[in-house]
Amino acid sequence: MNVLAVREAVKIAMQHAREYGPIMMEMDTYRYHGHSMSDPGITYRSREEVSGVRQARDPVATVKNWLLGPAGATAEEVKELEGQVRKEIDAAVEQAKKELPPPASELTRDIFAGPWVGPPPRMCNIPL
Repeated sequence: MNVLAVREAVKIAMQHAREYGPIMMEMDTYRYHGHSMSDPGITYRSREEVSGVRQARDPVATVKNWLLGPAGATAEEVKELEGQVRKEIDAAVEQAKKELPPPASELTRDIFAGPWVGPPPRMCNIPL
């Protein structure tokens, strides 16, 4: 997945949502691991398949290669950036662990069920 293209698509979706209301985006990605501890993820696909997809389409590696190539970043700069991101993620995980679980009422909050409003959606087959 091209994370830079996703970023641009999300900008367009945010603008649409602000002007017209809810919008749906579908992201197609690939799991490198199974669904759970009892599912190693290699009973229905080979290790070679997983490794091949990781080498060809890993979004993190794609951005890293872009930073080191066309963007002109040094390996040191990328390593520092990775460290900063890791610290940010670790801090967010720790904060999340301290929080109370949300109330059950959150399960059904902000679910869109009304008629479509605004311009027709692009690249999908939603009956209007």
